Amino acid sequence: MGGVMVTRRNFLLSSAVALPALAMQNKPGFATPKQPLGVQLYTVRSLIEKDPLPGILKQIRAIGYQEVEAFPTVYKHPAKELRQMIDDAGLSVPSGHFDYEGFETKLDYAKQLGLNWMVCPMLPKSQWATIDGFHTAAKQFNAWGKQVADLGMRFAFHNHDYEFKPYGDKTGYQVLLDETDPHLVFFEMDCYWVTQAGKDPVEMLRSLGHRVRMIHLKDRKPGFPPSNDMGPSSSHFTEVGHGSINWKAVLNAARSIGIEYYFVEQDQTPGNPLDSIRSSYQYLRTIMP
Repeated sequence: MGGVMVTRRNFLLSSAVALPALAMQNKPGFATPKQPLGVQLYTVRSLIEKDPLPGILKQIRAIGYQEVEAFPTVYKHPAKELRQMIDDAGLSVPSGHFDYEGFETKLDYAKQLGLNWMVCPMLPKSQWATIDGFHTAAKQFNAWGKQVADLGMRFAFHNHDYEFKPYGDKTGYQVLLDETDPHLVFFEMDCYWVTQAGKDPVEMLRSLGHRVRMIHLKDRKPGFPPSNDMGPSSSHFTEVGHGSINWKAVLNAARSIGIEYYFVEQDQTPGNPLDSIRSSYQYLRTIMP
């Protein structure tokens, strides 16, 4: 993470919210991970819909995660209340996803929540069909980037696979890159969806460099063809380290360009999502400092 969030990571390990994973960090010889890992809360949405959020957050922290990335379902809580829940669990919240439609209405909420980043996770489906939809989005992103920056935060767009569909000699994603201000509009690269679109996430990180500031870590089962439709034929999710993506190469490339935040996300899980994010965390800690 960026330096502005460091003090929030050094939470009181002896506090009442300290769980077994935290207590371990008090033991002599236990090395605190240098690179924090986060979870996109969309992964545990099925739990959030039926169980109190504070308990879920504490279970996430018990696994070892230090950060969460928010998404619209949790915004039913007032910003200060949500921030307190996250703080009480010993977590930080540097980033949040906000829908394209209604994005401007959430500017103050994001500021109150204390975010560093406001991320637009997807374009309206009506804008996927033609290249003009991406031209429109690029203009909108420039405007939002300025508004977000004026509030002391930064703006980013999160990809799926539909952005990489070619329209003549250009993809929608390239339009967003070419027509947005590199000082105001950044990107959160989802490694799964880049791979599903038939692209190499390592090459993309190296090519885009500083335009990418955050990445989503999710793995892809091998043996399926690429796609650009986000339909059922695009859903081949699995835990990080259990699929086809070369994570050592991805993480090396991410470090080389100074990626700020690493969020595990799994759109669909075979069972309890906490089990899936635990598996991903355990694997990533074997290859991350």
